[in-house]
Amino acid sequence: MVGTSAVIESMSSAVNGKEVADVRFDLTAVVPELVPAVVKSEVDAAVNGGDEEQKREIVLGRNIHTSSFSVTEPDADDDSTGDKEAYMASVLARYRKTLTDRTKYHLGYPYNLDFDYGALTQLQHFSINNLGDPFIESNYGVHSRQFEVGVLDWFARLWDIEKDEYWGYITNCGTEGNLHGILVGREVFPEGILYASKESHYSIFKAARMYRMECEKVGTLLTGEIDCADFKVKLLANKDKPAIINVNIGTTVKGAVDDLDLVIKTLEDCGFSHDQFYIHCDGALFGLMMPFVKRAPKVTFKKPIGSVSVSGHKFVGCPMPCGVQLTRLEHINALSSNVEYLASRDATIMGSRNGHAPLFLWYTLNRKGYKGFQKEVQKCLRNAHYLKDRLIGAGISAMLNELSSTVVFERPKDEEFVRKWQLACERNMAHVVVMPSVTVDKLDNFLDELVEARSIWYKDEDVKPPCLASDIGSKNCCCPQHRMIS
Repeated sequence: MVGTSAVIESMSSAVNGKEVADVRFDLTAVVPELVPAVVKSEVDAAVNGGDEEQKREIVLGRNIHTSSFSVTEPDADDDSTGDKEAYMASVLARYRKTLTDRTKYHLGYPYNLDFDYGALTQLQHFSINNLGDPFIESNYGVHSRQFEVGVLDWFARLWDIEKDEYWGYITNCGTEGNLHGILVGREVFPEGILYASKESHYSIFKAARMYRMECEKVGTLLTGEIDCADFKVKLLANKDKPAIINVNIGTTVKGAVDDLDLVIKTLEDCGFSHDQFYIHCDGALFGLMMPFVKRAPKVTFKKPIGSVSVSGHKFVGCPMPCGVQLTRLEHINALSSNVEYLASRDATIMGSRNGHAPLFLWYTLNRKGYKGFQKEVQKCLRNAHYLKDRLIGAGISAMLNELSSTVVFERPKDEEFVRKWQLACERNMAHVVVMPSVTVDKLDNFLDELVEARSIWYKDEDVKPPCLASDIGSKNCCCPQHRMIS
């Protein structure tokens, strides 16, 4: 591997010396001594059924600042323009090769990398901006509102709400959808308390900080679902204030789906009428998968929910981060204001919005439709069960929630292995999110490497695999202690 200083020196001399054709550098070059130090962090861990605070090392990703590609000013000499273009082309070509390689080893994050949007390349030369309200055309004419509203209508049908009863927009990411949903709830109930399970996405708690909201963190079951018994205790302690609730349609780590019907029943049992609570459903990944699982409960505006958000770059497979946020039209007036500068109304989080994202969503929804998504969901669930069964068969702790394609398993001991396969980790857990782009062959390659690596990590009898009983239950734990019990 080439050292980073040599890489930068080579790049610099290539530009200044105009030896562009001979540029050599390694995009994976890293300076070991500049990797960020391990961060000590206090985490709550349930150890042997009890809550204890313990110190845990959180390993941050590599510091790539020293190997970044600097921006250099063009030479005053016009003759050098061709050299500069050739240099930039070589950088981009090697970057493309790196992307191709890293895509082969992508398992831990919920992105569908299987897509082809060649038909949309003809539109990349336009600055498409959907600033303002999707339903009110602004003075800026280079927009894609027609596509955006078409996509929103498709999701309105999916979640059972009439066109004249909803408002929504295509967001820049799933977090923006959550920020908007919680903001609507806060505007409807300014004195409301936010309730969210401790396994909710970090953006929910970010929203609480941003909006200065009182927030109650609710416990969870081993599956990762919200614990409605604990939820009830916290509701009863705050009966004098309205409730704003985040319901997870697939938690970040375990892929758990909160029981929406039980959450509503708990609210009603605690004396909260429908005009005293607001429910936001965070469906980042599974919000678009669950409608196509026959035995799954429905997320629908026929129930007393206030908003739903999903990500567009996850299951759908858009090449840029984006999302969809829908709420009831009756709620949006509390947020909206007319903007003369735009000749439109605005109730979004961001001002300018990516006008290309609606085109990608519209294109995919038209190509796949309900039946196409249903086939992909079935494939994901089938492959997820395959992965879980093979992990257990290899003696590796693993869990898969009934309605999920997220397989939780024992955290690999080697951080280089984690980085290679781009695994998401928390405490002693790692997970693989089985998406349409994850094939059985890729899973087999991953499993073969994991089994081989574990034979090295744990060849010394004094080194044991971690116990995951407190995270995924003793029945799913294959550590030496629980293997003997079973």
